[in-house]
Amino acid sequence: MACDGIHEDGLDLFRKAGWTVETSDPIKDPKALAEKLAGFDAVLVRSATPVPGEALAKAGQLKVIGRAGAGVDTIDVEAATARGVAVMNAPDGNTLAAAEHAISLLFALARHVPRADAGMKAGDWPKAGLTGFELEGKKLGVIGLGRIGATVARKAQGIGMEVAAFDPFLPAAAAGKGSVPLMTLDELLAWADVVTLHIPRTKDTTNLLDEKRLRGMKKGAFLINAARGGLVDEQALLALLEEGHIAGAGLDTFATEPLPKDSPLRGHPRLVLTPHLGASTGEAQQAVSTILARQIIDFVATGAVAGCVNLPPLTPETAREVGPWMPLMTALGKLAGRLVPAPVKLHVTYAGRTQGLDTRPLTRLLVAALLGPASGRVTPVNALHEAATRGLEVAETLGGDGDGFDRLLRIRVEAGGQSREIEATLHRGPRVVRLDGVELDFDPLAHVLLMRNEDKPGVIGLVGSHLGAAGVNIVNFSLGATGDGGAVAAITVDREVAEAQLQSLRGIPGIVSMEQL
Repeated sequence: MACDGIHEDGLDLFRKAGWTVETSDPIKDPKALAEKLAGFDAVLVRSATPVPGEALAKAGQLKVIGRAGAGVDTIDVEAATARGVAVMNAPDGNTLAAAEHAISLLFALARHVPRADAGMKAGDWPKAGLTGFELEGKKLGVIGLGRIGATVARKAQGIGMEVAAFDPFLPAAAAGKGSVPLMTLDELLAWADVVTLHIPRTKDTTNLLDEKRLRGMKKGAFLINAARGGLVDEQALLALLEEGHIAGAGLDTFATEPLPKDSPLRGHPRLVLTPHLGASTGEAQQAVSTILARQIIDFVATGAVAGCVNLPPLTPETAREVGPWMPLMTALGKLAGRLVPAPVKLHVTYAGRTQGLDTRPLTRLLVAALLGPASGRVTPVNALHEAATRGLEVAETLGGDGDGFDRLLRIRVEAGGQSREIEATLHRGPRVVRLDGVELDFDPLAHVLLMRNEDKPGVIGLVGSHLGAAGVNIVNFSLGATGDGGAVAAITVDREVAEAQLQSLRGIPGIVSMEQL
């Protein structure tokens, strides 16, 4: 489902990939959105449709929430993660549009363009009182030196401004390495003639520019916020504008959007206001739509993770590398869950040639399959969160002896003093090659009966006779002795075996256990 007027180019990509696309006007009511989301695999939104946690109450089929843009502050990412829903954005698509809009606000403030235009259209000649200032040689303080902030900095340097930045996400060692020097936030505010914001809104950045920090700005400085609403304390800004401490501000985003009609911001003469137009260019809307569509289609089809804020990144190229392992990880997770129903420890060893293998999606997939049958909905998105919630300790080792295999997986699960180990590989297809140290050879994706029996003559023959009488064909029979008078067998059959037939098999003399994987 696509809300908020998503560009048709992206929607066409979904249709060409075989998706059914439904469009909708913005949905403001979380309960109404919850009703709409039931039965959808993906929902695309811009800033008009918020997605709080309650909107996901009935979204049992939902796999992805896509934000056609950069900011995801209108989406409850934590709630989506807990429900196993990926949250994707397309921050690169509107970089140029957002940066250029910030620069346009800068020019509008410097030369009083909105007031001059309004006066002219009212029939006046409003030249008096609209003396501006030149930007060349002025100091621009950029808060947030990411894609958009760096583009603003480059463009400002191009018109002759002196630029410095504060970025809470860059290490101190990065200072001086680029063309933009870094300062502390307080230093930047005291130094700059114009301050421009280019950071996301988070718990830590909400009201980042409160009254104290606004007063820390140079007297007569200007402020631009074309990033996210809520970064600036709007009441404090109004007070400092009235005092004259801040000379003017250009705002494209607001704490409440749409901006209420009675907002005191609307009437202030030293404010330039635009209705969240930062990404509103035809080029940007087309770009974010197609970028997001490709990301979601690749994610659902191959497991590739790009532009996802609650999963580690996985490019389509890397996805092709790990893709063949994904069905095996799911099968092994289910097998491990059958062997140890309530594990407290899971250790995964990726042995052999592991250079270039991104194990993060594989381990998440394994954990999701291991925990999935227990309760709730577990996907790779919330697998590690669910593991921690349920008291499952997950550890991972990379490298070591592959025991003659190019790559070998060793999976050990523990609970209540019991430990079970599975070793598997993709050699000649997905194969389990050892179970609890006993050499076996079977495809965990097939219909498999796992049998423990006394190692004595006649048992295997009776098993074959029982299955034959039930019309079940044995495709492969792999047997290994345990060394203590017993044996383990993996019996691959051509179809699922009914519970009544399993009970019959369990009654054969010498059978210790028989379970269907």
